[in-house]
Amino acid sequence: MTLPPTYEYEHGATVVALGGGHGLAATLAALRNITPRITAIVTVSDDGGSSGRLRAEFGILPPGDLRMALAALCADDLWGNGWADVVQHRFGGEGEVAGHALGNLLLAALWEMHGDWVIGLDRVAELLRVVGRVLPMAAVPLEICARVQDPKSMQVEEIRGQVAVATAKGRVLELSLYPPDPPARPESISAILAADWITIGPGSWYSSVLPHLLVPAQRDALIASKAKKIVLVNLDARPTIIPVDEAGGQPPEDHLALLAAHAPGLRLDVVMADPTTVSNHRRLIEVAGDLGARVIIADLVDGLDSVHHDPTKLARALKDVFDGQA
Repeated sequence: MTLPPTYEYEHGATVVALGGGHGLAATLAALRNITPRITAIVTVSDDGGSSGRLRAEFGILPPGDLRMALAALCADDLWGNGWADVVQHRFGGEGEVAGHALGNLLLAALWEMHGDWVIGLDRVAELLRVVGRVLPMAAVPLEICARVQDPKSMQVEEIRGQVAVATAKGRVLELSLYPPDPPARPESISAILAADWITIGPGSWYSSVLPHLLVPAQRDALIASKAKKIVLVNLDARPTIIPVDEAGGQPPEDHLALLAAHAPGLRLDVVMADPTTVSNHRRLIEVAGDLGARVIIADLVDGLDSVHHDPTKLARALKDVFDGQA
């Protein structure tokens, strides 16, 4: 299949994309070329950088990943792209606003004005003429908590906060959220139940992907949804030792095992991976099959040695799947 840079869709599937950060932004950049019926559901646990500062000062959802999702879905014209550049602008210098992205400040202002997360997101979406909708994973800001085992001493440490978990060295034994059993947004649940397809990943496995399964109402909706579910495997799933935020060094089949462990009863339909991430094809097919999924291997990488997905390649691969051609 040949996909032009901007695919002119006629109908398009209804798709929900789960994740956060750059991984979700890449998925959204691909999906927007396939369908206008997109709902991005974004993690809300970031506690670093501009998001962490605003969260600590105002008690708001961390806006950074939400802002990135909005920018990824902006209208593909001078207006949309121009305003996306504005909301992505990050202040320099050394003053109080240094390091803040303008879009983070805009969301903080709208949330203070309206007292509702979704209204604020929808207002920015109107400004950017967003394709689809961006929603938060939960109705309250969250903290990621992990029990991490040191590989040498075998001692287990309790770690709290996304940045702390992302930079920890060791094996994550258990992941949880604080507050426990957080409420989901009804708009997110409705989108999941109405979807034709749900994409999961790529992204930081412990801080962007697995947390979606730790919100009880959202996890139950994912299990109950009749949508077909596709897991997009991280491009850095290679046998190396790196911080645990990307589940580095873990092969794709271990990623699937983590999903199954955090959401018993969740069935998948497709697991999509770049060939550079698969060292044991037979084992991956076996583990995916246990979850009801078939494996699709496709060239998805954005350049040599990159750990980022190419949106155009990903769009081609996803469209083939949605159309039943892969």
